[in-house]
Amino acid sequence: MTPPTIDEAPAHEPAMLDDIGTIKVPKSCDVLADRLQKQILSGAYPPGSSLPTEREMVAGTGLSRGSVREALRILEAQGLVETKAGRYGGSVVSRPTDALLASHINLFAKGRSVSLSSLVEARQALEPMVAYLAAHNRTDEDIKALKLISARLDEAALSDVPRFLEENANWHSAIAVASHNDLLRAFTGSISGLMLEASRIENFASPDVRTLVSQAHRRILEAIEAQDADAARRRAERDVQAYATHLEAAAKASGRDMA
Repeated sequence: MTPPTIDEAPAHEPAMLDDIGTIKVPKSCDVLADRLQKQILSGAYPPGSSLPTEREMVAGTGLSRGSVREALRILEAQGLVETKAGRYGGSVVSRPTDALLASHINLFAKGRSVSLSSLVEARQALEPMVAYLAAHNRTDEDIKALKLISARLDEAALSDVPRFLEENANWHSAIAVASHNDLLRAFTGSISGLMLEASRIENFASPDVRTLVSQAHRRILEAIEAQDADAARRRAERDVQAYATHLEAAAKASGRDMA
C-alpha cells in the first residue's frame, strides 16, 4: 500500500500540533545572564570581584562572543556589573545604586503617567515612618548633615527659590539616610526627585510656604535629634499634609490637574 503524501495526511494532525502550542526558546544571552545573576546574588562573585573574561566565557559556555557581550550588557543594565572595554578592561561585580532605582521609578512614573496626587500619597505614606526610624537610628553625623542642609535651606528661603526647592529635596533625602533603612532610603530618594519636579510648579514656593517649610523642618529635626520617634512621625505627617495642601492650591491656580 502506498503511504499517503503530505497533501493526503490525516486531517487531525494539524489539530494535534495546535494543542502543543508555540514553543518559545530563550535566547542564549538571556540564559547566560540569568546564570551569572544567580551566581552574583548568591555571593559566588562578591562586589568588587572580576567575572571570567569574555574569552573564558566563550570557551566555557560554547556561546558566541556576541551572546556573551549581550549577557554582560544585561547585567550592566541591572546594576550588577561594570564593564570596561579595552585590553585591560573586564567586568567587575557591583551593587545596584540608588540612582539606578531612581531612574527606573522615574521612567515608571512618567511612562505610566502617574498622577501628581499619587506621588503626594506615596510621600504621605513613606515620610512619617522614615522620620520615625531616623529618630531611632540617627547618628551624630546624620544630625550634623541635617543641620548643614537646614542652614542652607533657611538661607535659600529668603530669595532663592530654585535653590530652596533643591535643598528641600536634599533635606528629605538626608532624613531617609538617617533612617538607616536601605529600601526606604532608596524609595524616598527616588520619590524626592519626582516631587522636586512637581514643586517647580508656578506659585507653589511662595514666601509664606518657604517660611512654613523651614519652621516645620526645624521641629522635625529637633525631634529626631532628641530621639523622640513619635514626635518626629507626628510632625512629619503634618509637614507632608501641609505640602499636599499647598501643592493642590498651586496646581489649581495654574490650571494643572492633580488626578
